[in-house]
Amino acid sequence: MKRKYNRIKKSVMFMLYLFGVLFPLSALNNNPDTWEVFRGNQQLTGVAETQLPDTLSLVWSYQTGDDILSTPVIAGGRVYIGSDDGVLYALDLKTGKKIWIFSTEDAIEAAPLVAYDTVFVGNLGGIFFAVDVISGKQKWNFSAEAQISGSANYISLGDNRKKLIAFGSYDNHLYCLDAFTGKKLWAFKAESYINGAPSVYKSSFVFGGCDAQMRVINAPDGKELFHVDAGSYIPGSIAIQGNLAFAGHYGNKLICVDLIKKKILWEFSDGEKSGAFFASPAAGNGVVVIGSDEGILYCVDQKKGSLKWRFVCGDEIKSSPVIAGDKVIAASGDGYVYMIDLTRGKKIWSWEIGDAITGSPAIADNMIVLGAEDGAVYAFGEGK
Repeated sequence: MKRKYNRIKKSVMFMLYLFGVLFPLSALNNNPDTWEVFRGNQQLTGVAETQLPDTLSLVWSYQTGDDILSTPVIAGGRVYIGSDDGVLYALDLKTGKKIWIFSTEDAIEAAPLVAYDTVFVGNLGGIFFAVDVISGKQKWNFSAEAQISGSANYISLGDNRKKLIAFGSYDNHLYCLDAFTGKKLWAFKAESYINGAPSVYKSSFVFGGCDAQMRVINAPDGKELFHVDAGSYIPGSIAIQGNLAFAGHYGNKLICVDLIKKKILWEFSDGEKSGAFFASPAAGNGVVVIGSDEGILYCVDQKKGSLKWRFVCGDEIKSSPVIAGDKVIAASGDGYVYMIDLTRGKKIWSWEIGDAITGSPAIADNMIVLGAEDGAVYAFGEGK
């Protein structure tokens, strides 16, 4: 009987091992009840694993002490977001009630990251903080040499599953730290500012910068594997789906890079009509969606780079859109939050906040959460 039990135990352990090899945790981080990373997952695709109703209502709002350019993240029934008042806020997702606050003493424009029971966030003073997710107490901090405007990302590597945290700075460096100690493991120097968050591709970090390069950096040692010249500044983050990387840049183009062939597959441009692309793209369901500084939201075919539709807002779109099922959630400098049909590009629903929205939406547990430049956090959900 004991031998039979041991055989079963070994079989179960082998299956668990096989599952871990075939389906690593990084491929399973699309939880419909969480939005722990800027753009929803380590690949920064901006895709929510949830289906939203056609009509939403304001569930709650919470006022901070200054403008909000930061994007919220959602984990464990909590919303974490930074404000220009220098404070990182932890709010209850269902009620908007304050759980704790942590002062960084300088404006926070970056989205936080929740990983390893910790909230990671940088501020415009160039300080990167690790804060306990439950208590709001600081674990450690690290000083870069210039402002941190983009979110961090994470990756686990090797047999000992070393936990790495990476983020970019205006000192031109992509930093990689030990998640538990804050010790610098390496720093890669680009040729100009790094404004967006790094994306994860296999065992490497992918990012763009104001040097117009899309770079692929080996996570274990910080060595550059290769780079692709995008043609202009890449201010946002890069969305990766499979072996394809999508990015917008200041040359009025959305580009698709094949990470195997190491070259640009296609470029989409609406000419001067589109304007620069500051926002990060959303990539899913066979399309790429991105907003421009001219206030136009574009939906482009992933394979061909051809236009499927455009939706015109009343002002520039710095906020990065999110694909949620058959819908797109987008926000604009015109003060509106929009729900748009992904197939036809037609408006389904909108809500006027009134002040410009620069931060991007986070979607989890059938709710949309975002901040606005009136200093308030807004949560929308199904209701009267």
